[in-house]
Amino acid sequence: MPVKVQAVEKPPLERIFGPGGWLARHHPRYEYRPAQLEMAEEVQSALENRRHLIVEAGTGIGKTLAYLVPVLLSGRRIVISTGTKNLQEQVFFKDLPFLKKLFPRVRATLMKGRQNYLCRQKLYDLERQPSLEGLEEVDLYSQIREWECRTETGDRAELQHLPDTSQLWSRIDARREACTGQKCPEFERCFITLMHQRAFESDVVIVNHHLFFADLALKQMEFSSLLPEYSAVIFDEAHEIEDVATQYFGLQISNYRLEELARDTEAILRWKALESPGVLAAVSELRHRASLFFDPFPSKEGRFSFDNRQEFLETHRAAYSALLNALVRLETELSRLKERPEEINNLASRAAELRQACEMMLESRDRNYVFWWERRGRGIFFEASPIDVSDILRERLFHTAECVILTSATLAVGGTFDFLKRRLGVEHAKERIFASHFDYSRQALLYTPLHLPDPRQPEFSLQAAEEVIQILKATRGRAFVLFTSHQQMREIYEIIRRRLRYPLLLQGTAPRTALLDRFRTTPNAVLLATSSFWQGVDVQGQQLSAVIIDRLPFAVPTDPVVAARIAQINADGGNAFVGYQIPNAVIALKQGFGRLIRSRQDRGLLAILDHRLVRKFYGKLFLDSLPDYARTTRLEDVRAFMREC
Repeated sequence: MPVKVQAVEKPPLERIFGPGGWLARHHPRYEYRPAQLEMAEEVQSALENRRHLIVEAGTGIGKTLAYLVPVLLSGRRIVISTGTKNLQEQVFFKDLPFLKKLFPRVRATLMKGRQNYLCRQKLYDLERQPSLEGLEEVDLYSQIREWECRTETGDRAELQHLPDTSQLWSRIDARREACTGQKCPEFERCFITLMHQRAFESDVVIVNHHLFFADLALKQMEFSSLLPEYSAVIFDEAHEIEDVATQYFGLQISNYRLEELARDTEAILRWKALESPGVLAAVSELRHRASLFFDPFPSKEGRFSFDNRQEFLETHRAAYSALLNALVRLETELSRLKERPEEINNLASRAAELRQACEMMLESRDRNYVFWWERRGRGIFFEASPIDVSDILRERLFHTAECVILTSATLAVGGTFDFLKRRLGVEHAKERIFASHFDYSRQALLYTPLHLPDPRQPEFSLQAAEEVIQILKATRGRAFVLFTSHQQMREIYEIIRRRLRYPLLLQGTAPRTALLDRFRTTPNAVLLATSSFWQGVDVQGQQLSAVIIDRLPFAVPTDPVVAARIAQINADGGNAFVGYQIPNAVIALKQGFGRLIRSRQDRGLLAILDHRLVRKFYGKLFLDSLPDYARTTRLEDVRAFMREC
């Protein structure tokens, strides 16, 4: 049973959220929101009655406080899982400290994936190895060494100047593959150990979806758990759950993982001063065989189906068998070492795991999985992904947890949660939709031009670029232009950049956070980006006065996972376009449009350059799922509306 923590006296929620209540006296931007109070009451009821709850909370309701207050009142250990690390940190560093004025005894812990934390033992080992590359890396090591002496968490987020792509960090982080657990000399001082201790002593444990489903996948394989026992879990940004669960209940191998095994083996032999010509020869053989195995894959970047695995094996059986034999040889040579510290045993286990993963990827006939490969730069990744995670989640999550609460601003399609429940395996849950308290009919105008060609036609890009130019002149820049493909983004950027005087920012020319900072501080800026900017972005005020979307955001039907889901639904007698592709696109469009109106003072234009929204039978479902925007198909109305923004 979950650990019982000291209960807190329960003041009525209305005395916290209502007019003249605690929030009114303490929150600098307090507004009484009846929907926020109602949502808090629903969350409290779900926790007390141990039942599942689905809540769509429109933008501006204040859903974070609406679930945090009942959590803190519950007196039970509850996990809060967020869609991103940014939201995770906002809850921990901003929202919880504010509420601690009301709940001073509540204890909370922030948990991230192991790769976010420093491994002290690796850091010390590196000091004794001449493997630092260049003065820049030597200087960075010195900074990290000094920080290690004073940090309480070991979280890399504290190192604000550490590059995201730091090669040094990848050699000293605390990922599981090289961890020796309780046999490590630094186990008692380990940042992972300390994090787990804090979590077991906490009332609230804040994770992100990736860590939560990594934990759930470990439990499925009957390994030890990452999280302490909990009585309930709240998923914020719950619309992302299916994709994250698909990733963690799947399997991946890559040329990078094989190279990491080879590199780690050499490093540990040096560190332990172990002489083994046999192991070094096996490492050399592994590198050679891995290179020969991955060489046949095309250099084109992207994700591709691996349905032709049988054909691939017939052609490249020798290279595949040689790779498996190289992994067996390494495992054998490591096992022959007379002196075998735990690090050596770990390496042998990793070799065995990779061999088994290779066999699964190339030889499995499991119809519940889709097999695909992806090239990103120099990396080639093989993946086996479950086509449908609903049975897994039904069994492993909804049937085992006392209370699961799913919330987001974008969960419903056409006013129901049927699509979400079907995809996630939810059978019994109370359902509530709380509309935003924004006055969308006054604050936002939805513009759909009817004169453009169908977005699937080759002439669309040129005419869409002209339309974007006219819209941006009306909005005086101050816009996100969001695309469903990188190619379309680049094509339209090249056309409009020669004809507009507004500062144009293009995704890929700088890190995401840098682009957003420049957009916020540059008058009349325009940011052109793809779907990665469709969520988790908050720009309030006139700086963002328009969101332009090139087309309805249907998932690419040739994507291996999407294609497999479409095929499965159709094979089972369903209609994948109506039952999967359209609802998925509805939720994506709601996310994209959600970037614009972020406060009651915001006003702005929402433009979608895809007349299917108006002319196709399914357009009504999109419109019924969106807030009650004012609508037009005339550019003249856009100009008139924007003169007031």
